[in-house]
Amino acid sequence: MTTVLIVDDQPLHRLGLRILLESVPETQVAGEAESGSDAVRRTAELRPDVVLMDIRMPGMDGIEATRQIVASGHRSRVLVLTTFDLDEYAHAALRAGASGFLLKDARPDELLGGIRAVAAGDAIIAPALTRRLLDTYVQQLPRGPHADDDAKLEALTDREREILVAIARGWTNPEIAARLHLSESTVKTHVGRVLAKVGARDRIQAVIFAYDIGLASPNPT
Repeated sequence: MTTVLIVDDQPLHRLGLRILLESVPETQVAGEAESGSDAVRRTAELRPDVVLMDIRMPGMDGIEATRQIVASGHRSRVLVLTTFDLDEYAHAALRAGASGFLLKDARPDELLGGIRAVAAGDAIIAPALTRRLLDTYVQQLPRGPHADDDAKLEALTDREREILVAIARGWTNPEIAARLHLSESTVKTHVGRVLAKVGARDRIQAVIFAYDIGLASPNPT
């Protein structure tokens, strides 16, 4: 059973999400929040597996709420729902520690699958889509490596650095396996080690690290 906190300032949106989540036996609505500050408080109280987070809300927005939830150390993972083509701030939410995002008009099965994936510790954005999204907005984001990023990069073996570059290029595990002539199980092991060494919660954060450290850059327009 996956517990979910619904965060949205629109009552009808919250109701629709609640009806969907309560229609399947594997999810349970732990509660609702109508603002970012309410989301931070309710997450601390309820400790849901997944926080389904809206971005644009009055007062504290979903980005700051995500940052505070992640910084608090709670096991809750944040899945952002956004109107991507109108909302560049979704990228800032990823930097704040969100485990991914979906469009608000995603199909019900996509949303439910995304919640399951996030609850299991995975990112829910396909790697190729992750790269396209970052390529679109990366120049608008505050960038530059942190002080310890060089040390993290040095900790990677040559093969692990190669895997990190492949992740940043948007390759899936099967694609990495085929192009580097490795088994998928070996690739999965390498990916896990890369994430651990660079301090990334998931592949999305690894892509952001690769952009910040200079291993990846936006596609030319």
